[in-house]
Amino acid sequence: VQLQAFGGGLVQAGGSLRLSCAASGRTFSTYGMGWFRQTPSKEREFVGAINWSGGSTKYTDSVKGRFTISRDNAKNTVYLQMNSLKPEDTAVYYCAAQDSYPGNPMPRGSEYRYWGQGTLVTVSS
Repeated sequence: VQLQAFGGGLVQAGGSLRLSCAASGRTFSTYGMGWFRQTPSKEREFVGAINWSGGSTKYTDSVKGRFTISRDNAKNTVYLQMNSLKPEDTAVYYCAAQDSYPGNPMPRGSEYRYWGQGTLVTVSS
């Protein structure tokens, strides 16, 4: 599966952005999906994940209550709605797909086989 993330940009602190990740192929609904982020000074960090049906999600503590991951299997797309953005959310955001445990939202990057190219989110203070 090929993934393309988009929707990043510059936003003021407290603002919102919605990232999208479009997947190619007809088997999108069989993959668990995840969002990760990385800055030059930090290792890649798990943000959120969703299982194949959208019925189960998981988030890192720092984004709970602010970010929401969802998916539309008919459109082969996974979303990350980001509200109440903070400067520390600034990073390149990557979407990823895994088919090892599609029923579970997996937080480890090593579980994901396919990665998108990343989209930059910059939050100004």
